[in-house]
Amino acid sequence: MNNFNFYSPTYFAFGKDREQDVGALVKRFGGTKVLIHYGGGSVVRSGLMERVKASLDGAGIDHVSLGGVKPNPRSGLVYEGIDLARSEGVDFILAVGGGSTIDSSKAIAAGAVYDGDFWDFYSGKPIEKALPVGTVLTIAAAGSEGSPDSVITNEHGMFKRGASGDAIRPRFSVLNPALTQTLPPYQTACGITDILAHLYERYLTNTKEVEVTDRMIEALMLTMIHEGPRVIENPDNYEARANIMWAGMMAHNNSCGVGRSQDWNSHNIEHELSALYDCAHGAGLAVTMPAVFSYVLDHDVMRFAQVAVRVWGCAMDFNHPEATARAGIEALRRFLTDLGMPRNFYELGAHEADIPKLVDALCNGDGRPGHITGFVTLNQEDCENIYRMML
Repeated sequence: MNNFNFYSPTYFAFGKDREQDVGALVKRFGGTKVLIHYGGGSVVRSGLMERVKASLDGAGIDHVSLGGVKPNPRSGLVYEGIDLARSEGVDFILAVGGGSTIDSSKAIAAGAVYDGDFWDFYSGKPIEKALPVGTVLTIAAAGSEGSPDSVITNEHGMFKRGASGDAIRPRFSVLNPALTQTLPPYQTACGITDILAHLYERYLTNTKEVEVTDRMIEALMLTMIHEGPRVIENPDNYEARANIMWAGMMAHNNSCGVGRSQDWNSHNIEHELSALYDCAHGAGLAVTMPAVFSYVLDHDVMRFAQVAVRVWGCAMDFNHPEATARAGIEALRRFLTDLGMPRNFYELGAHEADIPKLVDALCNGDGRPGHITGFVTLNQEDCENIYRMML
């Protein structure tokens, strides 16, 4: 296990009706004027926005609003939010929505107190200062409600890139599983896929002797395998929703990733798909992960065989461990397609003719050095081969 530092200060208010505590939580963490950031009309139509504003009003907290966040959040709205936060003298950002809304809120929080272009942070500059952020989560998926990470699509070139820093880790997050009960099955399945991806990205490690975090990751994977079908069958199953929501947070606050190298190649490869085609991130990952895993399997057959046995219940073939490893990848693929996720490029709306464009953006776009690095270093030829495996 590697040396590590781990700091996770987010305060979680979990359970039914906890959005009514938002005003008290903002006040507790020093906010006096809030920018409420949200996506489409669902948070308005459901009455959630009204409840959030009533809680802020009851605590004597002034607020302004900025809606319009889309899946795969865009840089243009971030710039608009930064200008609004500055002109209104906002001192706290409140995200009401899913991972895209939270990521956009984090970008606004960092940019509002920075003299340069906020995109500097998405080009490698560390985030050391930001306005405080709170969240009211409506989708269990991205884990942004507990993480120091944010991913934004730059509309000038359509690059999808990430930034990170403890300064943008939410001060508090309200997690009410009941808020996810109205999600369509497809969105629920996308969220489950994203959670599994966050776990696999940490599981694929070149660090030896990491049994504690291996077992933590495996437990969360098993939870998703158990709860996923239950919640698709019965969307009103509060207990299944609750387990998925907490697993989503645990999968990405990095408690499972400390002391070990991590992968993130599947995420990087998928980001170009969702940047170009605006497909759901989880749907893109459902197609990407099996292809990436099959391509890099020989790098560490026993790691793939281990997860196949411990998580997917495959029988260990000691004479042919690669057969066990492949069976585990196929079990993942079947699980995701059974949830309703796409299986190939075409079901995503992607096109074979765009593969060179995807590879160039992935490996060379926005200053990248011609390859991506994770569990295995992948050059442009490797990335093209992986995209073609998705056909």
